[in-house]
Amino acid sequence: MKIRRILLPAFAALMALPAQAQQAGQPAPFYFGADLSYVNEMEDCGAIYRKDGQARDPYGLFAEMGTNLVRVRIWNDAEWTNYSDLDDVRETIRRARAARMEVLLDFHYSDDWADGDKQIVPKAWRSMRDDTPALAQALYDYTFQTLRTLDAEGLMPDQVQVGNETNPEMMGELDWKTARPGINWERNAALFNAGIKAVRDAGAQSSIQPLVMLHIAQPENVEPWFADAWKHGVTDFDLIGVSYYRKWSTQGLDGLEQTINRLRHRYPAEVVVVETAYPFTTDSADDSPNLLGEDSLLPGYPATYEGQRQYMVDLTQRVKFAGGVGVVYWEPAWVSTDCSTRWGQGSNWENATYFDWRRDGEPTPAATFAQAAYQEPTTITLTIRRPEGAAGSLWLWGDFLGANDVAVRLAPDGSDPGLYRYTTKVRPETDIRFQVFDRRPFERGLLESGQVIAVHVGNDDFVGVYSTTR
Repeated sequence: MKIRRILLPAFAALMALPAQAQQAGQPAPFYFGADLSYVNEMEDCGAIYRKDGQARDPYGLFAEMGTNLVRVRIWNDAEWTNYSDLDDVRETIRRARAARMEVLLDFHYSDDWADGDKQIVPKAWRSMRDDTPALAQALYDYTFQTLRTLDAEGLMPDQVQVGNETNPEMMGELDWKTARPGINWERNAALFNAGIKAVRDAGAQSSIQPLVMLHIAQPENVEPWFADAWKHGVTDFDLIGVSYYRKWSTQGLDGLEQTINRLRHRYPAEVVVVETAYPFTTDSADDSPNLLGEDSLLPGYPATYEGQRQYMVDLTQRVKFAGGVGVVYWEPAWVSTDCSTRWGQGSNWENATYFDWRRDGEPTPAATFAQAAYQEPTTITLTIRRPEGAAGSLWLWGDFLGANDVAVRLAPDGSDPGLYRYTTKVRPETDIRFQVFDRRPFERGLLESGQVIAVHVGNDDFVGVYSTTR
């Protein structure tokens, strides 16, 4: 690792990060996840998951293939299905835990699919849709009671999503795909904060304090949404969840990687690609139309076994290099059966699962993407000492932050007020460029508002002892 100090031209409007985002914490584990919300239903419909010709328990099989996190959805009161309710969630968590996997519980806060196009208020809460305090209280009570019920049975999830792909305003009434009014952030923030508080309060009474995830669909939408959320007081979250499907995104893998890198420096949260998938064929096993076809493919990744696996390996490698902490596949076990959906008999996803009906339900090579040989990012620490007698915060800008409008405020080390540190991850063998200032740089667009710290750079990690200069 070589790190160079290069003084760069001024960039206007550098954004200060919140204080709690400034110091990187201990590395989080990497989550190789699978959304298994359909598995219980598929088994009831006769699905058999095999490996080497032998029928296998799907939860145990996923754990054997490297999955360490199971994601499961919950709807409020979906009268059109017997699944994705509290009883179904109980079964999923029990089986996932028996296979020694962690669990992410995904509250949709709807009686049906909530996604980037629509967030429909549950029918039981429809009368209070425009009464924000009442709706926030209902959301709090439902979330809290659901988690306390699960915890009483030893089933508290390890992570909780407060909403699913909440690009539009939470719990609206319109189909946002055809009518997309602006978000009322006073209302939206009240609802999110009620859900977050419910998770925190339930966790405070449990041996497991679930991490809180907020989730937005497609990388190009994530940064604007979180900027608005933070501005309106939605700040208490641990994980940023991103859906990435090339069919519905304007970004390639480069754009996804860059977005993740910026997010982890902007916010005191880790980043997870919490939904992605890729087809291993464009063929179908049934009459139900598949959602991922030729329009879902990236150049260099054909709809083949090799293409599906390489997509997952390359995407995961990019997430790791960007400093993200997980990738979750959606939904690798929604295979074709004799059961029907509202869209036809079978599945809309069998060509993008991990199980090939043409080979009697054997796993595709992508199923073991967790076992690939990944290159880990390099962790570096910038260690900075101020001149004797100087005090206060320092400000760091670097190209590794991923944007010209991001600056990191460095607080003095608790044991030595003249010492400052910043730890981050970068791609291996990367030269980075950075500047350090003794006040917020380029405040009001003026370079003179900050003093550039003259630095001396070591061979690997950065260690500097300074005097200040204009």
